[in-house]
Amino acid sequence: MRKKFKMFLSIVLCLFFLFTSLIQNVYAKDIYVNAISAIAIDADTKIVLYEKNAYTPIEIASTTKIITCLVAIKCGDLNKKIIVSEKAASIRGSEIGLKSGEEITLKELLYGLMLRSGNDAAIAIAEGISGNVDEFLKLMNEYALEIGLLNSNFESPHGLDSSNHYSTAYDLALVTAKAKEIKLFNDIVCSKDIDAKEYGFNRSYHNINKILYLLPNATGVKTGFTGKAGKCLVTSVKIQNREVIIITLNCTPRWKETEKINNYIEKNYEYKKLISKDDTLGSLKIKNGTTNVQIVSARDIIIPVKVDENIDIKIKKPLYEIIAPIKLGEKVGRVEVYSNSKLLFTEALVAKNTVPRKNMFSRKFDKIVNFIIPNK
Repeated sequence: MRKKFKMFLSIVLCLFFLFTSLIQNVYAKDIYVNAISAIAIDADTKIVLYEKNAYTPIEIASTTKIITCLVAIKCGDLNKKIIVSEKAASIRGSEIGLKSGEEITLKELLYGLMLRSGNDAAIAIAEGISGNVDEFLKLMNEYALEIGLLNSNFESPHGLDSSNHYSTAYDLALVTAKAKEIKLFNDIVCSKDIDAKEYGFNRSYHNINKILYLLPNATGVKTGFTGKAGKCLVTSVKIQNREVIIITLNCTPRWKETEKINNYIEKNYEYKKLISKDDTLGSLKIKNGTTNVQIVSARDIIIPVKVDENIDIKIKKPLYEIIAPIKLGEKVGRVEVYSNSKLLFTEALVAKNTVPRKNMFSRKFDKIVNFIIPNK
């Protein structure tokens, strides 16, 4: 009886250790992020590398200033001198010390907005570009929709708590990726110290974003804090020489958790070139065309791939008949990249060559041939 019991106990213990080992193997690469909402995306392809409640609308505090800055760069004159209003000078919260009646360039206001999180700078920017804050908010919300921010609404250019001011981690990642395409934005958010004399500014600025000092590969972007939003952080980092956007919202240990996500991506992802620019991926017969069109990608397609992840690439050609003429660079198909039947990435493919339309004689001759030899 004892032998049977010992054998039974041995089997149970073996199964226990085996199960424990399997659990560790399965979840070894997973992480827990101590934030209400978080996401990491590849800035180029917009592939999501990590997410937690990333599509839920939430308060975002001064990370709002990313889109304020982006709209200002798009719509404003950087050299324009803006006269600071009493409203701007008296706004509560973080500020750069603007005085009513002071004249300051839009460019300097953008540095004050992003490095010092100046609420006074945000109001001055809005009034300087649109005449008043309400008109500037129209620009912000219109531009948000234009670039695909479908779950955001902005009631201020600074992000102080208000009843209907919100975004999502995903939307913030999208707008940051868009902003990172602009050199001036990059120059601003990666700066640690700005000397007034060197830049011809009214003030010098020290960046309060500690992530620039904590992570060697950090390149920006913006902090935020209010009573409702908690501590927020939008970060851009270079991983394998590619730009990654990391968002942590309502996250008390925001520096630590951002570093944790950064380390997770560095350990578990590698960037792979799937398609080279101008490599022929197929061809299409063009009705009434003098030749076939060659299908190519307009750029190198490089995506982040999780370690041991199986990737499936599909070249999609149009199901409908394409009629000449076809211009060089015209869209003529798509590439789709799948992982475990899940679509990771898709992009248009283009024509490598121009296909002129056949002349009248050639078209009539083709009709005769097709009549005599159907389905030629």
